[in-house]
Amino acid sequence: MTLFITLLAGLVAGAGLGYALHWLWGLYTKKRAASEAATILAQAREEADRVRKEAELSSKEEVFKRREEFEKETQDIRNELKTFEKRLTRREDNLEQKSEGLAKRERTVDELEQRSAEKERQITARQAELTGLVEQEKDALARVAEMSRDEAKALLLNKLETEVRHESAALINRIVEQTKEEADGKAREIVTLAIQRCAADTTQEATVSTIDIPSDEMKGRIIGREGRNIRAFERATGVDVIVDDTPGVVVISSFDSVRREMARRALEKLIVDGRIHPARIEEVVVEAKKEIEEVIAEAGKQAVLETDVHGLHPKEVGLLGRLRFRTSYGQNVLRHSIEVSLLSGIIASELGLDIQLAKRCGLLHDIGKAVDHEVEGGHPLIGADLARRYSERAEVINAIGAHHDDIAPANIYTIIVASADAISASRPGARGESLEKYIKRLERLEEVARSFPGIDSAYAIQAGREVRVIADANRVQDAEVAKVARDIAMQIEKELSYPGEIKVTLIRETRVVEYAR
Repeated sequence: MTLFITLLAGLVAGAGLGYALHWLWGLYTKKRAASEAATILAQAREEADRVRKEAELSSKEEVFKRREEFEKETQDIRNELKTFEKRLTRREDNLEQKSEGLAKRERTVDELEQRSAEKERQITARQAELTGLVEQEKDALARVAEMSRDEAKALLLNKLETEVRHESAALINRIVEQTKEEADGKAREIVTLAIQRCAADTTQEATVSTIDIPSDEMKGRIIGREGRNIRAFERATGVDVIVDDTPGVVVISSFDSVRREMARRALEKLIVDGRIHPARIEEVVVEAKKEIEEVIAEAGKQAVLETDVHGLHPKEVGLLGRLRFRTSYGQNVLRHSIEVSLLSGIIASELGLDIQLAKRCGLLHDIGKAVDHEVEGGHPLIGADLARRYSERAEVINAIGAHHDDIAPANIYTIIVASADAISASRPGARGESLEKYIKRLERLEEVARSFPGIDSAYAIQAGREVRVIADANRVQDAEVAKVARDIAMQIEKELSYPGEIKVTLIRETRVVEYAR
């Protein structure tokens, strides 16, 4: 019983203690919640103050910015208005000045009209006075000479006519003499000016090219076993290769500058390559021919650019490039054509003519020399036919055909080109007649050899002391070789004049090419 009461008392005491603790905890919780609520409220108030201040500051900044923009726009409008006002003021001033100028001009015109009217009245009065005096003199003359009025008039007119004729004849003669002197002086001045403005180098074309070799051992490789390499090279290029005791050089000789340049390029390539044998020689010669064709095309383009002559047919440009390797009495024909073009343009400018047309006539005047060794006839007529074929103007065609008087000149540009041609050809050192005769003799030597049937090509070598002839194996038989060579030699003796003797070497070979695949 006592134990029960004790337990009961403990339970009651524990329940009271638990209730007390629960009440205390609730009280603590309420106080804590109230404190947190007060803290949150204070923070909310602070945040609201901060946001309000930021909004006020932002609104003030926006208002300030809008005010600045408005003031700026207002200032711009004011500036524009001031500028417009200044313009209006200037225009008003200009209008006032123009009005004053017009008023002055009107006053001046009025004064001039008054003066003119006064002078006209004076002239009319003077004419009337002179007419009366003339009539009086005529009457007096008629009375003195006891002639009628008509007779006196006829006598006076005859006398005046005779005096006027005499004076007019003397005046005409004086004017003609003065005009001739001025024309001669002007012509000399124009030609002198053209020569001074077109300064050109004095050059002479050579007929040999010297090639440096790395060592004398290379000479043996160029010659080849029993001379097969040098023979193959000369046969492929048509030049004469001179390998003598001169150390470090090999000389290529040919009157044809195209062949000589092609041979020089080919031999230089062979020396650099080191593989020198007949098959390789033929390959390199073909490559050199292509390079020469490119050089010819580029030379034509450069000539067109240098003279500023445009609109030429592409074939005309190619023909001009071929003139780079042609000479006339030792003078390079392309350089000569460029000189004539520039001189013609200068002369035409002094005379007030078409400069471009004059330069075109001068540039093309010797174009026939590019093909005169392939076509019968003189180069002026050949060039005129080529120009006609490429639709050149009549002035250009006549200038080409008539610059050596082969046909009659038909316009002033022909005279200009002929004069420029003479200036370019006659300047000191421009030409050498002996070299031209020598080259023409070699060209004729080749033409004679090629004129026989069955001959593919012919090359004059050894300075014209030998002609090497290549025969077509299908058209010339072995039994005919000696006879053809003899016929060529006899024809050369008949048509050409030359010192010493000329060796005719005729080569006939059969070449067969097959491919193993």
